[in-house]
Amino acid sequence: MITLNLLHPSQSTPVQSWTFDADSVIKIGRSKENDVVILSSVVSRKHIELVFNGSEWEIVSLGSNGTYVNDRPVKKIKVNDGMIVRLGNSGPKIQILLEVGDPEKVSKKSESKRSSEHDSDSSKDKMTYLTIPPE
Repeated sequence: MITLNLLHPSQSTPVQSWTFDADSVIKIGRSKENDVVILSSVVSRKHIELVFNGSEWEIVSLGSNGTYVNDRPVKKIKVNDGMIVRLGNSGPKIQILLEVGDPEKVSKKSESKRSSEHDSDSSKDKMTYLTIPPE
């Protein structure tokens, strides 16, 4: 499983989180067609994809506004637990947490997540309006 934490613009505290299974491609951007929607002017419509290749996650940058890890632009990079990705030069930051462990434990969490998705409007859950204060 993978958890994405959208971090507060001026602090390192999460303001919203999403959790996904390891067998998925996660699309992040401004378009409502993405799995994670972040409405910010510096986020591209289709900004990044997180791709699980069977053994590890990779970030693939699709956005014309750039994707940064440790203040360096990246096009494609292996995901490390706890890494922070910035969308755009001055955009929102997403912390990535990887869960490794007992597959049975992971499976049970996935099932409970799936059932809660059907009970609510998932389009509301995935949309985040983000206002970044000027520096």
